[in-house]
Amino acid sequence: MSLIRNFKLVISHFFMITIPENEITITFSRSGGKGGQNVNKVETKATLHWDVYNSQIFTPEEKYKILHELHNRITEKGDLVLWSQSERSQVRNKDKVIERLNMMVNKVLIPQKKRIPTKPSKAAKEKRIKKKKQTSQKKQLRKKIKW
Repeated sequence: MSLIRNFKLVISHFFMITIPENEITITFSRSGGKGGQNVNKVETKATLHWDVYNSQIFTPEEKYKILHELHNRITEKGDLVLWSQSERSQVRNKDKVIERLNMMVNKVLIPQKKRIPTKPSKAAKEKRIKKKKQTSQKKQLRKKIKW
């Protein structure tokens, strides 16, 4: 999931919901990956917990939509859990995980456009039939000639 693509989706609909920090719990732990000796000493992995059920900024319908769409990231208690450990800094990981949460929630709440099925034009139909006839003719010429 590309954050830039999601950001463009949110911008295109002219609203951005930000979840208040008093509803979010962030814990830090030691992360793996790059960092050398820093990895063994500093707790840089940020794990975010957000209680969707008790959130006060969403309507019950919006909560249902969030719970339904993001069900694979939600615990039995109703906490949405995300984590980030890609950065070497605790602050950057915290900012990154909060940004991801806001992007995910906004993406879920953007109403999907209805797809309008289109019909092929008359010229496209004629072109397709002409191509089929050419292919058929080509295959007819491959047959053995009976004497």
